[in-house]
Amino acid sequence: MVLPAPNLDDRRFQNLVDESKRLVQRRCPEWTDHNVSDPGITLIETFAYMTDQLLYRLNRMPERNYIKFLELIGVRLLPPSAASARVTFWLSAPQETTVVVPAGVEVATPRTEAVGSAVAFTTTEALDIVPSQMEYVGSIPTGGTWRNHTDSIKLSAFSCFSPQPVPDEVLLIGLTSAVPNCAISLRFDCNVEGIGVNPDWPPLAWEAFDGESWVACELDRDTTGGLNRAGQVVLHVPSSHTASVEHGLRAGWVRARTTTPEEGQPFYSNSPLIKQIEVTTIGGTCDSVQAEIVEEDVVGMSEGVPGQRFLVSRVPVVPWDEPVVLEVSDEEEGWQEWSQVEEFSQSEPEDRHFVLDYVTGELLLGPSVRTPDGGLIQYGAVPAKGAVLRVRRYHTGGGRQGNVAAGSVRVCRTTIPYVARVENRYPATGGVDGEDIEEAKVRGPIVMRTLGRAVTAEDFEQLAREAAPEAARIKAVPAATDDEAGGVRVLVVPAVADDEDGRLSFEQLVPPAETLANIATFLDGRRTIGSRVLVEPPAYQGVTVVAMMKARPWADPGRLQRTATDALYAYLHPITGGLDGNGWAFGRPVHMGEIYALLQRLPGTELVEDVRLFAANPITGERGAAAQRVEVAPNALVFSYQHQVRVEESA
Repeated sequence: MVLPAPNLDDRRFQNLVDESKRLVQRRCPEWTDHNVSDPGITLIETFAYMTDQLLYRLNRMPERNYIKFLELIGVRLLPPSAASARVTFWLSAPQETTVVVPAGVEVATPRTEAVGSAVAFTTTEALDIVPSQMEYVGSIPTGGTWRNHTDSIKLSAFSCFSPQPVPDEVLLIGLTSAVPNCAISLRFDCNVEGIGVNPDWPPLAWEAFDGESWVACELDRDTTGGLNRAGQVVLHVPSSHTASVEHGLRAGWVRARTTTPEEGQPFYSNSPLIKQIEVTTIGGTCDSVQAEIVEEDVVGMSEGVPGQRFLVSRVPVVPWDEPVVLEVSDEEEGWQEWSQVEEFSQSEPEDRHFVLDYVTGELLLGPSVRTPDGGLIQYGAVPAKGAVLRVRRYHTGGGRQGNVAAGSVRVCRTTIPYVARVENRYPATGGVDGEDIEEAKVRGPIVMRTLGRAVTAEDFEQLAREAAPEAARIKAVPAATDDEAGGVRVLVVPAVADDEDGRLSFEQLVPPAETLANIATFLDGRRTIGSRVLVEPPAYQGVTVVAMMKARPWADPGRLQRTATDALYAYLHPITGGLDGNGWAFGRPVHMGEIYALLQRLPGTELVEDVRLFAANPITGERGAAAQRVEVAPNALVFSYQHQVRVEESA
């Protein structure tokens, strides 16, 4: 059986003749005789025959030529993007001196039989885990009067709020030094006096002062029940924390503030009674990316001719903030630095430039081009014969495998004194596989049409992908109303990973602000004059499926229930769901019939007795009435929200 070949131009001889006659009527109305006996028609048919032969050959153009044409117009495979994760280093015990976690520390997921090779991450910044203790403590009850309890806490307990607490009263704790990016432990000895609050939901907010405003701290755990019993509060202090003067006292300030109670949240009827506070630094958090560092990679020896090509030892190369530097040995100067450029069009013969293909790892030196008069033009310098070439430093890795779930990174490959363990408290995001040749073949015609300018919705999508390859999906939606005339919404879905159960949390689908800003800046210089571009996440339509199934006699109902639930979450997935596994289509509704079909073909299913669809709000949890079809707006994706499956044993 012959494989189907693409038809690049489906016009045939008669189509070309008819099209030519229509052009004659439009552009040469005085030519009225269009019969085959007319000499002009004979010429048209002759040229149509020759053009038909060219189209016949064009439609048999081999794929290699098509790929070479893509190279000629500058299409290159897009490299993979590396996932990023915030990694927390926990100390074995509080230290008296600063523990430094340098940049470049390697951490990884455990290597298991099921997972295979470990996924490695590298820290991108140095982390100082600064020791701290409590130096001052005070409170500001109703009326805003500062009360210093630093001396009194050594003698007796004190009430941290007024006798009848109200919102926005604060307990202030001054640390001996600022602890940006650190995790601190606050151990409280309290009496059960803060009557009325829910210990698992206290109306308290923990904040740190950055010199200008109070910034929220991340609460890791609170075993005090809202300052009602002896226990520990662990806070992750933001990076902007700094020492400052408050009420005439200089310290690194953190505070607990009573908040306005939410609906159904009980509030304090009495003030908590604090007996003792002990503060220590127990860890710190820094950024990391899923990439390994390769240093001083020797790629070969120069032959002293133009256009030389070399390969790095580890591919693919991950794009980084710092440029890749090539070093070339020289007897007089030692190691010469060569700079990376996008192309050689602006390179002079003395410029030490090179081009790097991130996907293949190919390193290209300047070529020599022959001119029509027989001369040669050299673009970029040529290393001397026998010179050794090495790449000083680059990163390798990237891809979707880096989008690991929270808590997956647990191995510290680099030994750091006093560090007991490491973890990623949130899932890694931003890992996207590199482009393959099939995707590049689709992108090629779009590149030719756009030429770096955004006119149609497809143009905006293509250019946005170039600006943010770390995004999982990008969709451009044109204006839908007269008020939005001339506007385009660019919808960005971040690359995130499911948890161990194959679920996504709604908070994960918010793209980083930096990604949105990069896309907006990139498109702003390429949009047409007068057009408006809004870069934002898509809307999400929550969908809840409630199903009743009957298992076959030999099937385990519990196992079938889990399989059916996993299948629903996998199918109604905004990134990897849908019919083709590339994510649910934007604006595509959810039909009851396809849910029946999905569940019926699962192994062990005897009968799908009932299926009900509910539109749900993933933020408030509100659910609509049962329906046979859940509509999805053109700028929206589906989001699985608390599917429920009941499986009965076969009689």
